[in-house]
Amino acid sequence: MKNRFNTYDIICMVTELQSLIGMRVNQVYDIDNRTYVIRLQRSEEKSVLLLESGNRFHTTQFEWPKNVAPSGFTMKLRKHLKNKRLEALTQLGVDRIVDLQFGSGEAAYHVILELYDRGNIVLTDYEWTILNVLRPHVEGDKIRFAVKEKYPLDRAKTNYAAPSSDTLKEILSNSKPGDNLKKILNPNLEFGAALIDHVLLENSLTGNMKVSGDPNKGFSIERDLDKLVTALKQAEKLMDAAKKEVSKGYIIQKKEERPNPDGGQPTFLLANVEFHPLEMAQHKAMPRAEYETFDRAVDEFFSALEGQKIDLKTVQVEREAMKKLQNVRRDHEKRVTELEAVQAGDRLKAELITRNQHLVDSARLAVQTALANQMSWDDIKLLVKTAQDNADPVATCIKDLKLGTNHITLLLSDPYSHADEGDDEEEELLKPMLVDVDLSLTAFANARRYYDQKRNAAKKQQKTLESADKALKSAERKTKQTLKEASAISSITKARRTYWFEKFLWFISSDNYLVIGGRDQQQNELLVKRYLRSGDVYVHAEVTGAASVVIKNPTGEPVPPKTLAEAGQSAVAYSVAWEAKVVTRSWWVWAHQVSKSAPTGEFLPTGSFMIRGKKNYLLTDHLAFGFTFMFRLEDSCIERHRGERRSAPVDDSASDVTSVQEEEIPVSDGEDDASDKEDAKPTIDPKLDTINEEPKTNHEDKNKSRDTETENVKDEELKDGGTEKEREEVDKEGNSSDSDSDSSEAEFPNTHIKVDHGTGEVITQSKTRTISEVSDKSDGTSLSFPSLPKKGGKKPQRSKEQKQPEAKQKEGMKRGQRGKLKKIREKYRDQDEEDKEAMMKVLQSAKQEKESKKALKKAAAAKVSKPKGQKIPQPAPLILEAESDGEPEPEPELETAGASANDELLSQLTGCPLPEDELLFAVPVCGPYSALHNYKYKVKLTPGTSKRGKAAKAAVQVFLRDKNAVPRERDLLKAVREENIARNFPGKVKLSAPHLHKHKKTLPRARETY
Repeated sequence: MKNRFNTYDIICMVTELQSLIGMRVNQVYDIDNRTYVIRLQRSEEKSVLLLESGNRFHTTQFEWPKNVAPSGFTMKLRKHLKNKRLEALTQLGVDRIVDLQFGSGEAAYHVILELYDRGNIVLTDYEWTILNVLRPHVEGDKIRFAVKEKYPLDRAKTNYAAPSSDTLKEILSNSKPGDNLKKILNPNLEFGAALIDHVLLENSLTGNMKVSGDPNKGFSIERDLDKLVTALKQAEKLMDAAKKEVSKGYIIQKKEERPNPDGGQPTFLLANVEFHPLEMAQHKAMPRAEYETFDRAVDEFFSALEGQKIDLKTVQVEREAMKKLQNVRRDHEKRVTELEAVQAGDRLKAELITRNQHLVDSARLAVQTALANQMSWDDIKLLVKTAQDNADPVATCIKDLKLGTNHITLLLSDPYSHADEGDDEEEELLKPMLVDVDLSLTAFANARRYYDQKRNAAKKQQKTLESADKALKSAERKTKQTLKEASAISSITKARRTYWFEKFLWFISSDNYLVIGGRDQQQNELLVKRYLRSGDVYVHAEVTGAASVVIKNPTGEPVPPKTLAEAGQSAVAYSVAWEAKVVTRSWWVWAHQVSKSAPTGEFLPTGSFMIRGKKNYLLTDHLAFGFTFMFRLEDSCIERHRGERRSAPVDDSASDVTSVQEEEIPVSDGEDDASDKEDAKPTIDPKLDTINEEPKTNHEDKNKSRDTETENVKDEELKDGGTEKEREEVDKEGNSSDSDSDSSEAEFPNTHIKVDHGTGEVITQSKTRTISEVSDKSDGTSLSFPSLPKKGGKKPQRSKEQKQPEAKQKEGMKRGQRGKLKKIREKYRDQDEEDKEAMMKVLQSAKQEKESKKALKKAAAAKVSKPKGQKIPQPAPLILEAESDGEPEPEPELETAGASANDELLSQLTGCPLPEDELLFAVPVCGPYSALHNYKYKVKLTPGTSKRGKAAKAAVQVFLRDKNAVPRERDLLKAVREENIARNFPGKVKLSAPHLHKHKKTLPRARETY
């Protein structure tokens, strides 16, 4: 297969790409360490130039996958070529070297592409001084390809003219005997092997002709020299024409036979073999594809390579499957034939022994007598040989003595030679045959032994024939299944589309928000610089190695609390907390609060960011992740699944939840923001169940927060079934003023309580209902309830309208809820609306006077840089490209049409396919287990000891053996590459799934949990 340009290709491509001159460089990317892409633009015209060291250069219309992070060589090209105009694109002499000049005068830079040997790409300035080189090396003793060296322009070849007759004679006469014509000419000419073959065939010569002195054999210098000169002159004219006119493009193909699983006529696959700017004579008999330009043909050839590799691999699998089937058939046929031959031979031997009974017994007796006389085996052999020399008839028939096995070999023939010549069966008996005779058995016993062997062989033949049909049918069924799977996997792999967010850690939340996280520091950097947009939410955790997580929110509306909790859980899981099996808090901020600008005198390393303003802390949750597959729907099936992960309104509870609320208790902010004196309420979003915290919080307020958290945990436990005695003990513990903060935090990670700080409402989510209650402690940082009158005061009058909802609410209460409501009413029974407003005003004015100095001190301290010994916390990381200069590359779909494009993209993927859906491919997903609650295939991942790859294989086997799985879904799961399945696992895991124990016998070393 042709995979690099020759001189003729380079001349044609340089001529065609002259249309790019005048375009400016927009950006430079690298596909791999040899291939680079230069985006060019001129007004509304755009083009992408692809350079591959050593192989090719052309424009491309396909989207090539770019490297995760730009290489150093790419950054150097960006630095010098950005916004430069392409002034010239030329070939150095007639060598396989292309020079691209960007800019003019002293601001000119040259990108030199070498397309021979191992190839190279060199960046030089206007004086040809090397600024950077892709592959530094030394040629010979003097030529060095290194920075600050001069690029050697004088070594390029300058002439491709056809040699004269005398020169050709000298070249041919100096060749080695037996060399063919093409092998001699190619190193001495600049036309390339393909063009030489073409012109030779056009002039009644072939490249395989051997140079010989015999005029009747091969190439004769005297006879064929003129033809050769004419052919090379034609090649020179073709090269001249290529410099003036744009050439067409041709892709030469070959037919690959594909076996038909149904046994019908085989089909054929057209595989690309070569590309040429000319219709070559040597390829006229082969199928080809014609294109308007050579540039287009080359782009199609290389862009189809991956798909072609998949097709060829499929053909290879199909051939191997058919080969196995043929081997099974041949093996059965061979066994049947051998058994038939054994039967025929045993029958003939038995009949010969029967007909030569006297001779067989005489031979046995003679050998047995010698053995009885204690003669040695050598003496017996000598005795037999002496008797044969004397023409003894008995000794003459003995051909071998196998005394070690107590056998002798006799040459027997049919003594009754009176059969008719036309009788084929009797003719067979006339042929002599060597027969082994057991010395311990008589002639009849030996004949019976051969008849028994013949009957056993007949039985084996019958069994073989009976089992042959079954075995062949089984082999054919397996072969058809293999062919079907190979074809399905091939089509799935080619249809597989890699989404832009798959290079990150990612999942889709329960509310249909795309959540992406960084794998390392480089990807964290890229995540914020390129993909963090206004309205998005940045989530992180204060633990080593925590991932920077971004919730894509194109609508700009408040993000639902469940999505925030899942993103926070993801940030914690991708950190050292997973291996340590501990839980910790995470927090979120809006996109505008994240900045890369460090305070004066400080530096933020890669993957670290400055967070300005308040951090909104999330409640801790268990480290419970899940693994599943999502399926890409065909466009006609998308509407059937639209809205299955519909985003829930932030200010509403779940649709099936009954909310029980009491009187609203106002909440004041312990530390007012100095810049916002008009609003006396806390500076938090009442719609989000998160705790807002100032950058600094005094120790006293933290203790109050922990007390509240402890009380909430206890109430949650009692709600799920505690006794009345336990509830009384918890009430006493909750009312104590001096609670142990350490024990509070020990119980805090297990809670599932969420607090609405706008209303003071505590919502528990352990079941399908919620309970509303009010706490007399502070929630998070400096939030605290006002001091309320003690018991014994006058109860406020309550209207009927207030009592009726309570009666309805009591009907659906669970055990323990009525006691809580009773306690809340007794606590705040003496407070009315006027008391609330008055107390809020008093608290607000008192705190403003008392803490105004503190606010001023904090504002001043924020402007002071940190001491040198204090490190800035580093978020965790991924590997993507951060473009410091130039416009960021727009992310596909999401950035083009906003929320509608986001919904359209996510609606293409479903976790619960229907039997009638048409599925294109499967995508492995790893995310919080709560986000996968309605997925068809899922397993639970918790911190454990099993390696990721082993657990991933076990999970896939569980999915494949699911009784509800349809064949198409199984094919899609099998088509996913193994290296992509466990890529997003947090670390070593323990795998749990329903009925996992049923697969103990089928799964390798499967257990209840991994």
